[in-house]
Amino acid sequence: MGRASVRRPVTTIGVGAPRRTDTLAAEEPLEIRAAGRVLNVTMRTPGHDVELVHGWLHAEGVIAGPEDVATARYCAGAVDGVNTYNVLDVTLRVPPPTPRSVEHTSSACGVCGSASIDALTRRGRFDVAADATSLDADLLMTLPERMRAHQRSFEATGGLHAAGLFTPDGELVVVREDVGRHNAVDKVIGWALLAGRLPLAGTVLQVSGRASFELVQKAYLAGIPVLAAVSAPSSLAVDLAADVGLTLAGFVRDGRATLYSRPDRVVSGR
Repeated sequence: MGRASVRRPVTTIGVGAPRRTDTLAAEEPLEIRAAGRVLNVTMRTPGHDVELVHGWLHAEGVIAGPEDVATARYCAGAVDGVNTYNVLDVTLRVPPPTPRSVEHTSSACGVCGSASIDALTRRGRFDVAADATSLDADLLMTLPERMRAHQRSFEATGGLHAAGLFTPDGELVVVREDVGRHNAVDKVIGWALLAGRLPLAGTVLQVSGRASFELVQKAYLAGIPVLAAVSAPSSLAVDLAADVGLTLAGFVRDGRATLYSRPDRVVSGR
């Protein structure tokens, strides 16, 4: 597991044998730079950082493919002569953005309803609405369990979100974990971008937790036609999914699912 988890002393009370240490999900800052200029600082679980940065740069409209990044390397961030691996600098083959030019469209940054949706749809390169993907309803409801079987760090810590990319037949393509839901999705999309697999047509993205506007945004920009979440979506997430023709499923758990947009892709008895 490496730095994905850490051990800390604890005091337990109540029924059962006392524990003296506990395994916790690691959370550390990652400073993202382009040619030495800071673009963003995100709190993440260390691991798959290059994928995370590629996924984030793609979602922000900075890069379109792996060829737009010449190099990505850890730098600076040394403490007592030891690299912390918490600063990652990229050299771009496209015009480098300034911190103010990077489009921040997360639910924490004050996005503005229909205006944000209109701006995002103009930036999208893939026709998600035309994707003819379909999947069986019963299979959809098994995706959280299928993903959970591959969440190694969650099993140890109980404190990590996950994002898993599946085929419509339920085959797991890749899974990534992180303390942040958006980071886990960035890692998945960054993996796909580096592998030359964008657009991710004909795939299903399963996420733990809720579905925010930001997660629908990332899925849409990567060409993913179906996004499923264990918990509820936000109202703006539903609005965006409906506008771009993406199937959004929420409360996918306990043998049930609620479809908020494009329910035609989910069929029974396929």
